[in-house]
Amino acid sequence: MPWDERFALGVADMDATHREFVAMADALFAAPDDSFPALFDSLREHTRLHFEHEGRLMKACRFPAIGEHNGEHLRVLGELAQMARGVAAGRLGMAREYAKNLPAWFATHVATMDAALAGCLKRSGHG
Repeated sequence: MPWDERFALGVADMDATHREFVAMADALFAAPDDSFPALFDSLREHTRLHFEHEGRLMKACRFPAIGEHNGEHLRVLGELAQMARGVAAGRLGMAREYAKNLPAWFATHVATMDAALAGCLKRSGHG
């Protein structure tokens, strides 16, 4: 999943974090088995920090859909935690399949939930 400018939201810190996520997802997708566990852990931690930051942004602009957006973040973090248990046990198959689906999820999430958050930030002067 190479970076695509259609992912850009016009909020510098969100765009930078999203670029990092795309690069990490790309690396994970192409990783050999011996590198996959460390890259998966890095992506999981990056995603946790990314979502925490977006949570602060949602509060800053009083984002009306904060419950739905946070719920989506919690769902993804739960899935990553579940996959991490398999990866830690040496079972990479499900996590590799999950990684293949990240581009489609990311594109939808950015175009819907994150785009709405970016609009809220810009309207409130936080973007």
